[in-house]
Amino acid sequence: MGNGSIKRQQTLDQDTWNAVTAAAVEIVDGAHLKRRIEAGDHLRVKLGLDPTKPDIHLGHTVPLRALQRYQAHGHQAILIIGDWTARIGDPSGQNVTRPQLTKQEVEEAAKTYLDQAWKILEKGKTEVRFQSEWFDKMRLEEVVQLTSRYTVARMLAREDFAKRMKENRPVSLHETLYPLLQAFDSVAVRSDLELGGTDQTFNLLVGRDIQEAYGQPAQDIQTMPLLEGLDGVQKMSKSLENYIGIDEPPSVMYRKAMAVPDNLILRYLELVTDAGPDQIAGERQALAKGQNPREVKQRLAERIVQQFHPDASAESYRESGGKFRSAEPETVSLRAGERTIAELFLEAGLVGSKSEARRLAGQRGLTLNDQVVNGTDDKVTPADGWVLRRGNHRIARLSVS
Repeated sequence: MGNGSIKRQQTLDQDTWNAVTAAAVEIVDGAHLKRRIEAGDHLRVKLGLDPTKPDIHLGHTVPLRALQRYQAHGHQAILIIGDWTARIGDPSGQNVTRPQLTKQEVEEAAKTYLDQAWKILEKGKTEVRFQSEWFDKMRLEEVVQLTSRYTVARMLAREDFAKRMKENRPVSLHETLYPLLQAFDSVAVRSDLELGGTDQTFNLLVGRDIQEAYGQPAQDIQTMPLLEGLDGVQKMSKSLENYIGIDEPPSVMYRKAMAVPDNLILRYLELVTDAGPDQIAGERQALAKGQNPREVKQRLAERIVQQFHPDASAESYRESGGKFRSAEPETVSLRAGERTIAELFLEAGLVGSKSEARRLAGQRGLTLNDQVVNGTDDKVTPADGWVLRRGNHRIARLSVS
């Protein structure tokens, strides 16, 4: 091979590396991963999704798009549907125990996940696996063997568990199984590389340890950014109602995209659209030169809609006017008297249960008179005119008698 061919190969390898690691926050054992890519190894790249809700939103697409980039460069994309871990509830970033879902709830949510995933991944080249393939058959003896591969001290050292223990909030034993089950997925599919959001770092690292404990090479890890929702602060979440669902009608997607905060326009372009580096640089320059952010945002909104609804006409979804307003407060009549904040939100109809109130508070998704709710067990005596919010778009104004 001549020098020119070597130089072209080196450039190709660097281009491939830049493409598949685009927007990555951290790569654990990146030198090892890069050597494998340069060597032309066919990697098994794993991404797990818990079907806790029936819809995929733009936040989910950040790691999905990373998986698609590996797929486009010849690696094996493995999409794991977490039909077991979804029943436990991911404790990552949670200040309270998450409510457990039933098998039926998870199965119903999983039905739409794959149809929506094919908007990003190539269906014929994606290996789809359900955790139930191995966990439904796992005997108690094997569960005990799995738990013996990790210590209680290391598990409780994770930030969210340690924080809850320090605040005397409960950590349920079943929650400690979540990282172990996700880790065993990597053993089951012999993962070379696992993708996930930055909130998944602990779980992904456990995967490396468990693979080695089962005699497999430790997977490399690539973490991706968490996408802020339409409130511009919290992670995009259906629970917080600050999301753009990829299966929503074009007019709804466009209207919501026009509500993206100005300071996040470029971040959305980079993380959830097919805009190339030159196009993103052009929009950055346009904003720097003083172009109205609304005009740049319109182009962003059109890109988002066209990616998921390529046949939609711009005229049809622009008719919505490009505005996405928060709902007007609904007046809710309540009796006077002291109750917990969880009971208050339940009586106001903003949550379906006190456990849901606790979960949303743990995600900083509830506010009382514009103050973020931290403790739902605190007692309050509501007064006329108090304003309760769930996320951005469900608001109740109290009328107390």
